[in-house]
Amino acid sequence: MTGRKRGGKALKVTGIVAGVVVAVAGVAVGLYCDNNLHAEERMIAKAFDAGLVEKQATVNGATINYAEGPANGPALMLIHGQGMEWEDYASVLPELSKRYHVFAVDCFGHGESAHDPAVYTCAANGDALIAFAGQVIGGDYIVSGHSSGGILAAYVAANDTEHVTACVLEDPPLFRVTPEEAQEGAGTFAWYDGYIVAHAFLQQSEVTAYPAWYASHSYLFGLFGGLQKLLADQTAAFCAEHPGEHATNAWVPRDWTRGMYFMDDWDPRFGDSFYDGSWMAGIDQEAMLRQIKCPTVYLKALTNYGEDGVLFAATTDEDAARIQETIAACETIAIKSGHDIHVEHPDVFAKAIDQAASSR
Repeated sequence: MTGRKRGGKALKVTGIVAGVVVAVAGVAVGLYCDNNLHAEERMIAKAFDAGLVEKQATVNGATINYAEGPANGPALMLIHGQGMEWEDYASVLPELSKRYHVFAVDCFGHGESAHDPAVYTCAANGDALIAFAGQVIGGDYIVSGHSSGGILAAYVAANDTEHVTACVLEDPPLFRVTPEEAQEGAGTFAWYDGYIVAHAFLQQSEVTAYPAWYASHSYLFGLFGGLQKLLADQTAAFCAEHPGEHATNAWVPRDWTRGMYFMDDWDPRFGDSFYDGSWMAGIDQEAMLRQIKCPTVYLKALTNYGEDGVLFAATTDEDAARIQETIAACETIAIKSGHDIHVEHPDVFAKAIDQAASSR
């Protein structure tokens, strides 16, 4: 009897442990899915809690949507990268808003700013941002841009030297942005995952939701093997059920799918301007960088390549050296990171802003 009682007790304990393990696993899966679905909107909510207010201005007849923070220090213009919008900076806005007067803009073709191919050039968008600064900021300011927004930040710093007091270039694809530059060697990640995907989308009419098209044709998701079709099917179903909403996926890690989040507010014709080269029309990149007179911090994600030789980074080491040499007062900070440094390393990004600002 004693042995049977002990055996029964052991089975009972084992059953309890198994139940706890299942419950804990269920909670972990729930938290994982919840983070994938809602992490972005929670960060954006924190930005609004920090005092950011979304506004719009009409500049030269075109709408520029932006978020303005409390006047807690010098003015700081933030320019997001391609496929994003001002909310992409949500990870750093609460911290930066403590000591800067933030103006985070939507570029043309993104978010709630004007969607008009006539202004999908670096010069047109850059001139509009300079006019925006004069009209809305009304004085000196620091400018920072990420990726294609970094090229815009360089344009603004080069062409508004009277008012731009400092500049932060976050991993811009300078010298690797025109179609010729982007296809040099094995080509760049941006060419395969961005420009040609947007161009192909515009050549068809069957798929109307760009996130669904991107998920199916993405170079990045193509690296997932058979998982791409599953992700593409799930994205297409989401877009059909939630038209006009930011695409999320409960089961795929947020870091992998974050690039799709704002694509519902992005005009693929903007991407096509990089495919055909019209984005950089009339721009001599080296001459533009030589015009920058203010202290500049250049944040570069370390160069890396895919197994097929595709340049995964925004620039090569040689490109980075050229940027450093061409800007008069430039300090390069290289960091082991993906392209979105302000998301992956918000502390490094905030320190770069502070460093540039203190060098004014």
